[in-house]
Amino acid sequence: MKGSIIVVIVILVGALIITYRSYAGNKKIERQKYEVTKHEKGFEIRHYPRSVMASVSSKSNRSGSDANQNFRILAGYIFGKNQQDKKIAMTAPVYMEKNDTLNKMSFVLPSKYQISDLPLPEDSSIKIHYSEEGYYACLSFGGFASEKKITRKKMELKQLLDKLGYETIGNFNYLGYNAPWDVVNRENDVIVKINYTN
Repeated sequence: MKGSIIVVIVILVGALIITYRSYAGNKKIERQKYEVTKHEKGFEIRHYPRSVMASVSSKSNRSGSDANQNFRILAGYIFGKNQQDKKIAMTAPVYMEKNDTLNKMSFVLPSKYQISDLPLPEDSSIKIHYSEEGYYACLSFGGFASEKKITRKKMELKQLLDKLGYETIGNFNYLGYNAPWDVVNRENDVIVKINYTN
């Protein structure tokens, strides 16, 4: 009995150490820059300047394996699977856009880079491009983000925007800031570009 309690304590301490290290690491990585322009009830409006992104798309399926494959491809690129064997720092957030036919994932690349500075990917499915500068409505939420929860939050943001008369441009995106093994302080956004004049 005493031995079992010790094992449980060791496991809990180990989990806390891993969580702390992950949280501390998250705070050190570069985040995509934006400026909060306006606070609305339930969401905020942010201005995002242009950023360099690496994106990969696949046909959508119900298993979620397409998202895992997209992540592996993009992670391979920044970890050195490119024509210069160059490692590129990880940043946050990771963008995910999904509908019935498409599953797209994008990494924001460090702000010190322009497209001309970056090595070409070995995988031709990776597209290096600039994001669209503009105003975006953003609804933030915590905890683990299942596909069902993300869909619900997108609908919630859409209803808030419709109620206030904001016109949306393009698709809704999910932004994830944490590693899959993070347990506490999880951060998530759903965003959509809007027609807005500051």
